[in-house]
Amino acid sequence: MAGLRNDRELRLRTLSSVGIVVVILWGISEGGFAWRIIAGIIALVSLGEYYRLVGKHKGTRISPGVGYIFSIIFMIAAIQENPQPIVLGMILALCVCAVFVVEVFRRQMTAGTSYAVSNSGAVISGVLYITVPWTCMIMLRSYAFGKQLLDTLFVCTWGCDVGAYIGGKMFGTVKLCEHVSPGKTVQGFIAGIIGSLIVNAIAIYFFSLPAYPLILIGFICGIFGQIGDLAESLIKREAGEKDSGRLIPGHGGMLDRFDSILFNGLLTYLVLRVIL
Repeated sequence: MAGLRNDRELRLRTLSSVGIVVVILWGISEGGFAWRIIAGIIALVSLGEYYRLVGKHKGTRISPGVGYIFSIIFMIAAIQENPQPIVLGMILALCVCAVFVVEVFRRQMTAGTSYAVSNSGAVISGVLYITVPWTCMIMLRSYAFGKQLLDTLFVCTWGCDVGAYIGGKMFGTVKLCEHVSPGKTVQGFIAGIIGSLIVNAIAIYFFSLPAYPLILIGFICGIFGQIGDLAESLIKREAGEKDSGRLIPGHGGMLDRFDSILFNGLLTYLVLRVIL
């Protein structure tokens, strides 16, 4: 029975992965409105899962509506031509103010206890952790060779995931962060970097683009993609949950599937923004 259950789980996971790859690559290829909608939906669903996890902390009463509203405002403002950093910063500041306003009028205080600071921190951390990176990936598509940049970003992230899984299974002996993710090993971490760089080299050859700065994406995805995965594992462990949700068969939630890309997308945008 256990073998049949594992086989079924593997099939579901494989089919889900193929479906996700097709949707992501199609959205990147189409660009424009299609990519913005796909990235926006993934961001908002992931944000909801994050708020559900963080809401399990004692004394935290999330105001997800504020996070959703300001996430949408931030994304719309950011994808305008030449967005001003001061405007984006003011939107985030207003998000914090909005949470405090909600807390002021919330009638659920017990024995004079208020959690406005922790709640505002939880809401804004979700916007920074999830909305901002996905917004960066939306803006990357508007770059010259934006399609190739995003294709490289995602396939390197997936190559890292596959490399880390195979390397960990075959050679993993030394635990990496056992208190956060018991299955992660140093050998798997190194294999993930190698997997990302191998896929990166294939992408550079296939797209016939200069190796620099695309080679930087390979290193970013190989290192920080795995750190992003560990970061989400830490969030789930603190919340006492195995998965962020149950939306994707075989994978868990949207945040489970796209945890690695968050740090990768943010850092890739920042690096290329400085270089280009």
